[in-house]
Amino acid sequence: MNDIENDSPRSYESEDATGHIAIIGMVGRFPGARNVDEFWQNLRAGVESISFFTQAELADSGLDPALLHNPKYVGAEGIVSDIDLFDAAFFNLAPREAEFMDPQHRLFLESAWEAMEKAGYDSESYPGRIGVFAAASMSTYLIRNILSHPGLYDSVGSFQISLSNGQDFLATRVSHQLNLKGPSLNTNTLCSSSFVAIHLACQSLLDQECDLALAGGVSLQVSRNESFFYQEGGIGDPAGHCRAFDAKSRGTVSGSGLGIVILKRLEEALEQGDHILAVIRGSALNNDGSDKLSYTAPSREGQAKAIAEAQAVAGVDPETITLIEAHGTGTHLGDPIEVAALTKVFRAGTQKKNFCALGSVKSNIGHLVTAGGVASLIKTILALQNKQIPPSLNFEEPNPELDLPNSPFYVPTKVLDWKVNGMPRRAGVSSFGIGGTNVHLVVEEAPEIKPSGKSRPWQLLLLSAKTASALDKQTTHLLDYLRQFPHSNRADITYTLQVGRRGFGHRRMLLCQTLEEALTALNVPASGQVLTQFQESKDRP
Repeated sequence: MNDIENDSPRSYESEDATGHIAIIGMVGRFPGARNVDEFWQNLRAGVESISFFTQAELADSGLDPALLHNPKYVGAEGIVSDIDLFDAAFFNLAPREAEFMDPQHRLFLESAWEAMEKAGYDSESYPGRIGVFAAASMSTYLIRNILSHPGLYDSVGSFQISLSNGQDFLATRVSHQLNLKGPSLNTNTLCSSSFVAIHLACQSLLDQECDLALAGGVSLQVSRNESFFYQEGGIGDPAGHCRAFDAKSRGTVSGSGLGIVILKRLEEALEQGDHILAVIRGSALNNDGSDKLSYTAPSREGQAKAIAEAQAVAGVDPETITLIEAHGTGTHLGDPIEVAALTKVFRAGTQKKNFCALGSVKSNIGHLVTAGGVASLIKTILALQNKQIPPSLNFEEPNPELDLPNSPFYVPTKVLDWKVNGMPRRAGVSSFGIGGTNVHLVVEEAPEIKPSGKSRPWQLLLLSAKTASALDKQTTHLLDYLRQFPHSNRADITYTLQVGRRGFGHRRMLLCQTLEEALTALNVPASGQVLTQFQESKDRP
């Protein structure tokens, strides 16, 4: 790769920002990672977050004995921890109602709230319209945990069970709970579902249908019964590893996960001082049609057209894209077709070889199905933020069918500093669904933002929560943040706490001038400097 000449991201003029989308918040729960920070540490360290189960563990999980002794059953999966935990009271849901709700709905709802806080907005006070674009997998909770108990099912009724578990209600539940009044819809194209949601969210923003958008997907398996079976030439790897682009690749492995990004028109994000994580310069969506081997087979022409269109919408040359986060399932059919499609598009603009890194997050966490695309995007955002390219795992020798030595691509096997030559860091991200729905995004590193100016000497730090214990946790989190980032602008923190957080009954206030004062006072909230109060909600004239 070229030596660095100008490592600073460019600043956007107003006309440059038109038509682009800012990513201003993100959350994720992935195998081996409770949040995006842990996810990046795993990616950077080359951790394969796949769990491998012994016969005894599979038997204890209630696996059908017929599956347990099937030699083609793959006893491996990417597992998300604590999917049984949910704060029903926070959303004013009765315990009985939460009990019947698919964990995908529960976790997505909690993560949507967290994502809004990450972006620094309270949905009740935000002046614009907020949309929700979401995708969920088929409810295994419904199949394995509810339908298997007919008496339980009959006691609640089919309509209520459908509301709590159906894929149709994921997005609208978030809109209802968070009082969001923009477009609210679910997308289902299997593996590309969350990317279709993100593409539609971008289009909705550009069409002025909403001013802020939550977009993403969730796929949680509640039983080992949904793991892959190995079939020669199929999608599941017999050993439970994804060896994308490798000569020994034989498929992928199943995984659970969740990801949400918060999107906003770039020109408004710049004007309003949002914390921009990355920029979506362009996206494209299409379908293969019938010009391919079968309904489930991929199409080189369909993928190439989506990639080329996204680059055209983004207004960038292929040579300026130095990372491709591929769909990368590691299958005999999929990888060669995907690399052939990428090569065709890149060769229309450059003859350079081996300048663009090629990776697949499936080698780290498995195939997250409906959440696979948003996982790829979050990995790419983290790489852009940290200016590093993480390794693609389980790669030893390139699949000869890919002809990588003569292509624009190489597969990184260790973490690399992402060097550029006088241009912003750019990446292409692909997600392709069984059935032929192809989506490609061109993503660019965040523009350079001028730091906030001077502010008044005294700052008012405000915290609020629904319970006293939650208020104490928030105080601890603020303390940890101030210690970890001592040079953060206190006025920015004060603003976000006041404007970007919902006000609840349990409240805490601190008036201070310096970081040291804040740390000392918050460390002992019972001190006279910190005021704590509970106020029941009531209408005020």
